[in-house]
Amino acid sequence: MELQVKDIAGKVVGNVEADDAVWAAEPNDALLHQAVVAQRANRRQGTQDTLTRAEVNYSTAKLHRQKGTGRARLGSRKSPNLRHGGVAHGPHPRSYRQRLPKKMRRQALRTALANHVRSESLVVINDIELEGPKTKSILDMVDALELNGRTLIVTAEKNETVLTSCANARNVNVVEARNLSALAATSFPNLVLTEEALKAVDSLWGQGAQA
Repeated sequence: MELQVKDIAGKVVGNVEADDAVWAAEPNDALLHQAVVAQRANRRQGTQDTLTRAEVNYSTAKLHRQKGTGRARLGSRKSPNLRHGGVAHGPHPRSYRQRLPKKMRRQALRTALANHVRSESLVVINDIELEGPKTKSILDMVDALELNGRTLIVTAEKNETVLTSCANARNVNVVEARNLSALAATSFPNLVLTEEALKAVDSLWGQGAQA
């Protein structure tokens, strides 16, 4: 398939061939959801912890006699029924990791990228040429491309100038093509790729890389 190419001023400068295996992938919301949930789960540290009644530091003496006071029957100060007592069924350190096969991860990314094509939220630019690190240059480019909302810029390789320029841009982020994921692609309403980044994506997840 052919995708339109623009410059940073928003002017159409030509077309580029894109791999149908990536940019025309069939919709698969179930797979995309599974991949996003798995990636978000794998980011969790799983370090939450609460003290059980066996771990809180209180006396085990019975608080008051069993009968005659008119109050509820209470044992030690460690009871979960009491303020600052042990927590019943609270969280403890655990792993939230979910395993997703490589083929499923790759197909989920293809689906996410193809969704941007279908929703017309994908913009391919010939290159990002900046005179120096400047946030205003990036914001002017986003305005020229008529992008509303959060925008993810994909570069072929690490670009310190673009990274520094986007550091203070609230709704703009940058990622290298090789680090692109289904979560990143779905987290941003707008996707901007350079021509070199498009070629890198096709070589990584295109027809020749499906095996």
